[in-house]
Amino acid sequence: MIVRNKINFWRKLDKPFFCLAPMADVTDIAFRAMLAKYGKNSENKNQVVFWTEFVSADGLCNKVGRKHLAHILKFSKAEKPIVAQVFGAQPENMEKACRIISKLGFDGVDINMGCPDKSVVRQGAGSALIRTPALAREIIRSAILGADGLPVSVKTRVGFNKDELDTWIPELLKEDISALTIHARTKKQMSKVPADWNYVRRVVEMVKKSGKNTCPNLPQGRVLVIGNGDVENLIEAKKRISETDCDGVMVGRGVFGNPWFFSGREDKYISIREKVLALKEHIKIFDKKLLKTKDKTFSVMKKHFKSYINGFDGAKELRNRLMETETPKEALSVLTTFQKTLK
Repeated sequence: MIVRNKINFWRKLDKPFFCLAPMADVTDIAFRAMLAKYGKNSENKNQVVFWTEFVSADGLCNKVGRKHLAHILKFSKAEKPIVAQVFGAQPENMEKACRIISKLGFDGVDINMGCPDKSVVRQGAGSALIRTPALAREIIRSAILGADGLPVSVKTRVGFNKDELDTWIPELLKEDISALTIHARTKKQMSKVPADWNYVRRVVEMVKKSGKNTCPNLPQGRVLVIGNGDVENLIEAKKRISETDCDGVMVGRGVFGNPWFFSGREDKYISIREKVLALKEHIKIFDKKLLKTKDKTFSVMKKHFKSYINGFDGAKELRNRLMETETPKEALSVLTTFQKTLK
């Protein structure tokens, strides 16, 4: 296999590090801008890796689809290192998509092998690849070829309908991946049960036994293990790393309404005024980067209202007023009026 001379950023990360999970219509360029400003700044010593929302490999291989999906692959320097996540079940398209991504300035490529969404599973992609390990390995090899030297990682679950770690993970470790993110649930469990971090610990042990946790001569470097599931703050994230010996933690829902997450500031110490001001800023960025370019509709921004506005007297009433708005201007007016009531 030909390995191009590109820097593998994973090798430069010190333990522990933290990752932003890829979440459709949540961790878009607008919210990532907020997270970068408030949680990933020069004063923050925590190492943070951003992921994009996931993007369809098949879609990127189509001119019309590529234009429609282009906004997902936009990012700023403040977000680096940043990994583009892609999903698909066609090796040829995966190679082409990763070749496109490799030219955009990303630091790595991640393959989604864990998404439980029915429309993704029907394509044979996402968590469906757990049931077709031979295809999954071919997808990885195609991604590596297309990525042209960028490190390739995989995000997956512990199984489809049951625990399949003992058969699934060894298949992935046969390929030259740089990092492996384990969502500590099966596809069937979705997020209906608590994440079981014993699974993450097991994967760490499996990587150690494979010899891919120490070998410096591997094409992609040693395989890092990233745990994912139900982490609400950095204190808990660090505890999980200590308990499982994983290299890093990926955070999903814990960042909702909390652009300060990666700074380590706890939610209880963030004032209502700060949250309102942050939401106003988020709305303005969303309007500029996604609404005016017609990449998304205002209804997508509304998903964030409950996350920012909660936990204080009058929060429900304020959220209801915000949900009735139809434009950024209307929402900003509602928030400004509320600000005047704060002491």
